[in-house]
Amino acid sequence: MSAAAAAPHRPPGGRSLFITGLGVGQVISWGTLYYSFPLIAQAMGVELGWSKAELYGAATLGLALAGLVAYPVGAGIDAGYGRLIMAGGSVLAGLLFMLWSQAESMALFYLAVAGIGAMQAATLYDPAFAVVARRVGPLQARGGITALTLWGGFASTVFIPLVQLLLDAVGWRDTLMILGAINILVAAVLNFVVIDPRADAPIAPPRPQDEAPGRSAIAEVMRQPAFWALAIAFTAYAVVFSGFTFHAYPLLIERGFDTHTVVSAIAIIGPAQVTGRIALWVLAPRAPMRLVGALAVAEFPVAFLALEFMPPDFVWVALFGMVFGAVNGITTIVRGLVVPEMLTRRAYGAVNGAMAVPATIARALAPVGMAGLWTLTGSYDAVLTAIILAALVVAAGFWSAVFFTRGADRV
Repeated sequence: MSAAAAAPHRPPGGRSLFITGLGVGQVISWGTLYYSFPLIAQAMGVELGWSKAELYGAATLGLALAGLVAYPVGAGIDAGYGRLIMAGGSVLAGLLFMLWSQAESMALFYLAVAGIGAMQAATLYDPAFAVVARRVGPLQARGGITALTLWGGFASTVFIPLVQLLLDAVGWRDTLMILGAINILVAAVLNFVVIDPRADAPIAPPRPQDEAPGRSAIAEVMRQPAFWALAIAFTAYAVVFSGFTFHAYPLLIERGFDTHTVVSAIAIIGPAQVTGRIALWVLAPRAPMRLVGALAVAEFPVAFLALEFMPPDFVWVALFGMVFGAVNGITTIVRGLVVPEMLTRRAYGAVNGAMAVPATIARALAPVGMAGLWTLTGSYDAVLTAIILAALVVAAGFWSAVFFTRGADRV
């Protein structure tokens, strides 16, 4: 094989143009499509008099739509359409931001925000991971996927203050126009330039009996108990992460922590995620993901059980924030790498997308469900109990998948 032909197999380093371009795109996509919503919704609610339930209903609908399109997006990337999907997703997101800026009616607002939510399935981690796996092959994607999560970890650090600065300076409508332009002129361009189907690793020709390799791989994987165990684990993880993230502030306040302590503890979670990913990259670059994942998921129920009993002191809640953040950061990488290690090396995008469907829908519904639980009981004790139970399901599901795949050789 010539050097030129071998080049696509060479895993891209964290500083390669490919990973850097995708990484900057991830900062923009996460920062605009995900982290900007609460700030803009707050400004909209003040001006238009819309309730939080009305505003957040649109975000919930968008996340549910993202779950529904996750599988076709993954299958499309497997088929070689990663450039079209990710660059096109950024363009559509930009146009929807601009449409949102014109919202005077609830119908237009829901149309724009639900569309932006759906575009998360085409622009955030899962499609980016699939693009990396297609470029270098699933078994060689570890370094690139880890590097992308490091880039993505800075999205809130960059965009939350930037969005607030824009809101204060030009108002929410012009802020949305600017965010739309950033998606179209920067994120879409970067995704188009660095995602080159011609540079993808060659794919083994399908067997004669496989008319549709992607679908046959999905059918094969869905017969494995490990697939369902992982799907349950990652769906429960979405419940834990989304539910706690949306309710962390009032939950901790109700448990006796003062406002300054709560804000400081929540601020620790983001940097802790990046720290956890760096630690994994540096200290265990070749550790099997089944081992890393088995250790990481065990920390979720332990951390939330500790939160149940800890005194309202900054040191304790700061320690919780560090553990929760670091384990979340590592779990993101595990999620991106367990498919080729524990399930199959074929149809990475489609398999990952299939597992993302229930998880993304759960991520959308968990905050609403926990709000309903709080309303029903009048206390966050029941909410914390539900989170602890979901965390136990995360651990049990992942450990079951490890058990089901012990000694197996994936093809």
